[in-house]
Amino acid sequence: MNLPAWPYPKTIAHRGAGRLAPENTLAAIRHGVSFGYRATEIDVKLSGDGTLLLMHDDTTNRCSDGRGRVAAKTWHQLALLDAGSWHSPAYAGEPIPTYWRVAKYCIENGVQLNTEIKPCIGRERETGAAVALETQALFSDPALAALKPLLSSFSTEALIAARDAAPEFDRAHLFENPLPADWLACCKAVGAIAMDANWRTLTREIVAQAHANGLRVACYTCNDMVDAERLWAWGVDTVITDAVDKIVFTK
Repeated sequence: MNLPAWPYPKTIAHRGAGRLAPENTLAAIRHGVSFGYRATEIDVKLSGDGTLLLMHDDTTNRCSDGRGRVAAKTWHQLALLDAGSWHSPAYAGEPIPTYWRVAKYCIENGVQLNTEIKPCIGRERETGAAVALETQALFSDPALAALKPLLSSFSTEALIAARDAAPEFDRAHLFENPLPADWLACCKAVGAIAMDANWRTLTREIVAQAHANGLRVACYTCNDMVDAERLWAWGVDTVITDAVDKIVFTK
């Protein structure tokens, strides 16, 4: 079995600290770190005027006090939003962070990033290239090689753009549940070193097939230790979890 190097831990915090803090904020990442996590998954997209920021949805409705499409707002407008009160009063006033600021925190604190390219509709190539180029600028120092981010996306188009812009960064193709029939072809099309699937769609046979084709396997979002242990026994390389308070960070 000839598998690519996998410099990523067995456990990665989902969106910072899962559900324990407002997702995709510096507060959430710090909360994950407080539980010993030194790797976090984040969602990155472009504002209307081209700033890379952390947010999962195409709109600001769910995770802030704003309304409307992210792609229709300038970074100044987005920076004024409260991205914490929706979660709990303790996080009132928490801002939406830029990718740059989050990466700077992670670099200084030894936290590895799984950067998910989360393009707004119609901005797949633009976002993929922008994320790759900003990652390249942030991690240009050879001394940061051990913190090299993993770039992932559900968008084949975004991953192709990321590959073309900065081929030196590892890529993982994300997949929904159920796993599509062309998952292996999609991984090959973007030069991925891993497939990243909903944990419920994986089987021992799928993991073995991925490994036989030279792909590592990551999965999201497993929040039970018994399930995680079974996935690792099947050969899953990385489990992404919300349960940073229950599943111990494992390098």
